Amino acid sequence: MDAFNQMARADASAGMLERRVQRRTIFAAALGNGLEFFDFTVYSFFAALIGKLYFPASTQLAALMLSLATFGVGFIVRPLGSILIGAYADRAGRKPALTLTVMLMALGTGAIGLAPTYASIGLAAPAIIVCGRLLQGFSAGGEVGTATTFLMESGKRNQGALVSWQMASQGGAVLVGALVAMTLVKTLSPAALEAWGWRVPFVLGLTIGPIGLYLRTFLEDTLPHAARRQRTAGRMPARWLRQIAGGTMIVIGGTGTLYTMVYFLPSYLTMTLGTPASASLAAACVAGLVVLAGSPFAGRLTDRLRSGKTLIYVSSIGTCVLLLPAFHAIRAFPSIYLITGVVALLVALMTLSSPAAFVLILRAFSPDVRATSLGIIYAMGVTLFGGFAQLIVLELWHWSGSFYAPAWYVMGCSAISVIGVFIFNEHDEEDSRPQRD
Repeated sequence: MDAFNQMARADASAGMLERRVQRRTIFAAALGNGLEFFDFTVYSFFAALIGKLYFPASTQLAALMLSLATFGVGFIVRPLGSILIGAYADRAGRKPALTLTVMLMALGTGAIGLAPTYASIGLAAPAIIVCGRLLQGFSAGGEVGTATTFLMESGKRNQGALVSWQMASQGGAVLVGALVAMTLVKTLSPAALEAWGWRVPFVLGLTIGPIGLYLRTFLEDTLPHAARRQRTAGRMPARWLRQIAGGTMIVIGGTGTLYTMVYFLPSYLTMTLGTPASASLAAACVAGLVVLAGSPFAGRLTDRLRSGKTLIYVSSIGTCVLLLPAFHAIRAFPSIYLITGVVALLVALMTLSSPAAFVLILRAFSPDVRATSLGIIYAMGVTLFGGFAQLIVLELWHWSGSFYAPAWYVMGCSAISVIGVFIFNEHDEEDSRPQRD
């Protein structure tokens, strides 16, 4: 009996240790992605102020457009980062790649937060902001593929749950970024906010770099040694390119929803319907809370289903069905409560499919190309339909004059995702399937 109790205590102790290690692994891996979305959030909220300080133009709208274009510039180098850092992760290991990305991301964040203004150093000021965004974009391109691959490879039966914390970190970062921005706007005078207040979130983001670097030095690599010895160059078959195309199309639906409904819609409604600017912060807070709370649930649901495609179909088709009625309701009753409710509903649908999409894509590639493949897929989808979503929708609105321009854009992105799910081969690489007892 005593021997049995000792074995039970030993098993319980081992289980507690395993859970502790897994929590540390999740936190270290998701921290970099959280920093990325924290920066996105605060940059979006202070885009008009950054445009005024760094991009002098004849009108405030022109300065804002230059600021938004700089925001989008960071996405241009994402594919390059996904290829170079992803290849490094697939050859040298996940751990050294994760260490590199968090250092580069912190450097880019610091460049933006500490850059002198145009009034101080002239054209060098916007050049520093652009370089900071380029560094952020390059590191983010490699971060998502590597960190998500690392989380997926850290488990067998609970891959969806592990990967879901990558999305949860995005939601938490959006929520924290919105709350920090709201606090600064509410507590500081306009003069103080312009002089130094807007820099505070970026300086806070800079401090995450050393913390992430410290945590990631203790991670155990998940890349099999056999995969490090494989030579992938010159043997990429045509089906690999089809998988890249299909995976990119899958990512586009969630990307269009997030960047349009969270980062652009509140400002758009202020321009078109005169809704209060506070709607932007409220919508971002609600969206961040939904992603933070909903991602772990969606991840566990993914692990229970035989095919991740089911949740992606439900999310994409549900978004297409709800968008036009939702915009009609907002136009008829433009209240902050309805706006945040619509954003919450659409973001919840996006959250439902996100872990399933990542696991679906990761399982379809062998370890020696996994981080590179996901990095390219995510970077291409976000670059084409996320980073420039605000500018695309703005131009679509000016061209068509239709209030429903954002809805048509997101519907188009969701329809593309449905096609992508259809053409994507769920188990393209036999050796990448998760092992089950």
